[in-house]
Amino acid sequence: MSDHNALTLIIFLLTYAVIALGEVPFFSIDRTGAALAGAVAMIISGALSEHAAERAIDVHTLALLLGMMIVVANLRISGAFAVFARAMLMRARSGFGILAMTIVAAGLLAAFFINDVVCIALTPLVIEAAAAADVDPIPLLLGVATASNIGSAATITGNPQNMIVAGFAHLSYASFVVHLAPGAVAGLAVDYAIIALVFRERLTHRSERAKFPPPPRVLGALMIKSSLVAAIVLVLFALGYRTDLVAMAAAVFLLFTRRIKPVRIYRLIDWTMLVMFAGLFIVVAGLETTGFAPTMLKLIGPDRLTKPAVLTAAVAVLSNLVSNVPAVLLFRPLYPMLGSNVAVAMLIASASTYAGNLTVVGSIANLIVIEQARLRNVEITFGEYLRVGVPITVVTLAFNSVILWFWL
Repeated sequence: MSDHNALTLIIFLLTYAVIALGEVPFFSIDRTGAALAGAVAMIISGALSEHAAERAIDVHTLALLLGMMIVVANLRISGAFAVFARAMLMRARSGFGILAMTIVAAGLLAAFFINDVVCIALTPLVIEAAAAADVDPIPLLLGVATASNIGSAATITGNPQNMIVAGFAHLSYASFVVHLAPGAVAGLAVDYAIIALVFRERLTHRSERAKFPPPPRVLGALMIKSSLVAAIVLVLFALGYRTDLVAMAAAVFLLFTRRIKPVRIYRLIDWTMLVMFAGLFIVVAGLETTGFAPTMLKLIGPDRLTKPAVLTAAVAVLSNLVSNVPAVLLFRPLYPMLGSNVAVAMLIASASTYAGNLTVVGSIANLIVIEQARLRNVEITFGEYLRVGVPITVVTLAFNSVILWFWL
């Protein structure tokens, strides 16, 4: 290996080490800062030219993510998420019923709208519902976290890693849903069964509809407008229109309003995520110039890695080491070497998503639920999460591999 390639590899390894650890000792830099620093280092070191770095950034994926963030922000401000979740939860009459409705609401919303945002919107409402029904909120909150991850596997817009995989594999929205939605539905059933079994003693109280929290404050006009726009967006996705253009057109349309100042929308957009993605696109492109990825793939064996069980295990382990989005980006240059197989792409997307349920730090959605709960004096321990996280992850990954094997 040349000195130049060695330097490029060191930059890549340092960047991903920070992403895996979440921080650097004695410094306050975070994952986004590490991705940005790594991208700049790749250009300064000469691993990539400025033009090559610009081409490395997948603008279509970033546009899709930004557009959906703006659409979801309007839905969240209008109160649409809270109204939908409340309507679902009011149908329950027991702790088990509330758990079932929580999982259905979280899974269904996360299937179409980014799962992290769904967790932010649902966590406070679920805690209120648990208090009203005199039910322990912990199993319900675990249901929110795990179901949002599982449900998000069903569509391209469910989570960022799906968007990235769909971008480099050129997957259509309809094809993605047809092949991955069955696994997600089965996964939600598994999710309910495991949580209900593990926490059966905590879910025995009866709920009382009269005690349910009052209806949330809603902005009627905005809720109707944003809900209609969201529905049209999903229909256009299913019809095969370019997802990035549809999402951005919808986002721009929703910014034309007389009552909501755009700054309220901008505050709900995860700008740091967009910056981190842009940086990681460049960092991974720098790694490609070293020839390291083909060498490693040759050592492992392409035929071996295309086997569902082996690929699932590899994606799951890597996703829990460096988080699912950085892990998926590592498979981006490997995809053509694996035959540009649609089954491989869908397995990478779904396995990286289901793997997020393994531990508390497996996905951002988990951390959001735990932090939101902590702020409301509800503590979820690492051990409590593992009791459901491990079996849910193992079973859903197995189901997913089998279903995709039969489909493709």
